[in-house]
Order: sequence, then structure tokens, then C-alpha cells
Amino acid sequence: MNLLPTQMPAVGIQAPPPAELRDVFLPVPTPAGHDILVRVDAVAVNPADCRVRQRKLDDGQVVVLGWDAAGVVVACGAEAAERFRPGDAVYYAGDVNRPGCNSAYQLVDARLAARRPANWSAEEAAALPLTGLTAWEALFEHLGYAPEASAAGQTLLVLGGAGGVGSIAIQLARLAPGLRVIATASRPESVNWCRQMGAHEVIDHRQPLRPQLQAIGVEGLQSVLLLNRPDEHFAALAELMVPFGHIVNIVPFSQPPEINLLMRKSVSLSWNYMFTRSMFQTADMARQGEILADLARLAEAGRIRSTQREHLGSLSARNLSAAHVRLARGDTIGKLTLSGFPAFRSEHEPHPDRADLS
Repeated sequence: MNLLPTQMPAVGIQAPPPAELRDVFLPVPTPAGHDILVRVDAVAVNPADCRVRQRKLDDGQVVVLGWDAAGVVVACGAEAAERFRPGDAVYYAGDVNRPGCNSAYQLVDARLAARRPANWSAEEAAALPLTGLTAWEALFEHLGYAPEASAAGQTLLVLGGAGGVGSIAIQLARLAPGLRVIATASRPESVNWCRQMGAHEVIDHRQPLRPQLQAIGVEGLQSVLLLNRPDEHFAALAELMVPFGHIVNIVPFSQPPEINLLMRKSVSLSWNYMFTRSMFQTADMARQGEILADLARLAEAGRIRSTQREHLGSLSARNLSAAHVRLARGDTIGKLTLSGFPAFRSEHEPHPDRADLS
């Protein structure tokens, strides 16, 4: 028998900005089908959280944001029991169409989760899922690189290398032997961070790219991960690409780009939106759980490191608001994390209001 409280603390929003985040209490959900119920131990924040917040309808309904979490399974739906059992330590990004992880407990489809790295803290693990999945899909599914498969003679530009996705993308790209990884960063601390992540060279995206690339012997690019400000950089990147090169973009354009710039070189432009599989319930949705399992194995083997850089305390409207302000400035290095609700009684402790979720 697994007894849980019927109510839980969460941080939510009831209207679009400038409405503020609020500390609220919500019902603890019950898992069914493929879902697992996770006690959230730590979360990370992402620009995706802020974009969803901007789109909030003014309907009076409380929405919980957050799509990066590490926690412990406390209950399983019937179809999730073959993957996990209560007590398993897991991590996941989840589904942007469902309530997020800024709560004491969260339902997530078991196919989107994996056991988290055993040698990482909950906060370190929470920093990985959304960005790790995005980088993995971009590098290994879109661009065609693979760990241990030679990419000798090829050059990858990670535009926006010090952010969350860039930080893990640099590390994963280095798993492809021979691939030359160039990152962009504009401040001394972000340049140093990119080098710590494994970038061979770092150039400044606030300065013209071509002369900086030529200075390090690069005349053209085979591959680009476009992770920041695509409107500013698209035209320059189109000129830098070699014939049949490939750009993967993860950030919405503010204005429609001039796609014709890619035609003469037959350059590919593809989108990578990490939530596509969960949003459309694709036949290969479980692939995300498999990727997270692969990332956990790399972490346990010491081949990748956590991109957590700052911890902002425990979940609360105040601390989460501070994290959103930091993200809105656009100068965050690595990932920002928060702990769960440490003062909230766990499922194993006496509680005056309990329900049987066995």
C-alpha cells in the first residue's frame, strides 16, 4: 500500500504576463495507463518555460510550467509497471501539453523517462533531459553523426555554445571522432565555459563570423546547430555553408527567413523541436526514454558532465520568478536548477490527509 497526500504544493500561473507566478496547492494526480507518478526532487528551467508562460490564456485556470525534472517514482499506471516500479530514481523532460514539473508530484508518460545517472545528484540530473534530448536528436538524428563513428574532416558550428543546449551539444559532438567542434560565445566567462565543455575553438557571435572562421582555417561549414537569435545569423550562415551542408534550428524565427538563400548550395534546413514526439504521440515516442537511458550511461561512464551551473534554492514562486528573469536576459550560462519542496512531507511520513494510491 502506497499512501500519499491528496494535495500538493506547486508553482503556477493563472494569467499571461505581467501576471506573476503563484504558490498554490493542487490535487495530487493518480497515474493510469502509461503514466508514472513522480515525487519531484529537482527541476531545471528552460526558455521553453518562458515561451509557454507568454502564451498562457487569460482563462483563470492555473497552469504549472516546467519540463526538466529528476525524482522518484511513487506509483505506476498499469501499462507503466513493466518499465518502472515505486522507488526508481528517474529523470525526464515530459510533455509540454501536460502539467509541468514545478510541483511536488507530477504525472509523466513512462515512455518519456529513464533511470537517472546513479552518480549524479538530483539537481545535476534535472539539468540534462530537455537539452540532452534536443542535442542528441539534432546531432545524431538530423545531422547524422554518431558516437564512435568517424567524422574526420568535418566541422560543426554550435551557435550559442554556452546555453543549456549548446553546453551538452558540444560534449555529445565530441563523441564523434574527428569532428571539429567550434562554439560561439561573446563574454570571457561564456568562452571559458564552452572550452570546459570541450569546444576546440570559440568565436564571437556578436562579430562577423567569416573572418573569425578564416582565422582558424575554416572556409566553410558542413553542419550548424543554430541555438540562438536565428534572425540575426541565418543570412551569414547561408553564405558560410558548403554545398549539401545542413543547418538544424531549435529557436523560432521572429520573421520568415529567406529560405532561397540555401537553394544554390542545396543546403538543408531542419527544425528540431524536442516535444514533437510527445505532442503527436508518434509511434517512436519511446525513443526519448531510450535516449535518456543512453545519456545516463554516458554520465555514469564519465563521458559527459552535468551542465548545471547555478542552484537557486528550492521551488517557490519567488525563486522560480528569479530564474525566469535570468532566462529572459539571455545571458545564462549552462543550466539553472531548483530543488523540489523539501519542507513538504513525503509519501513515507505521517500526514493528516492521506489517500490510498496502491
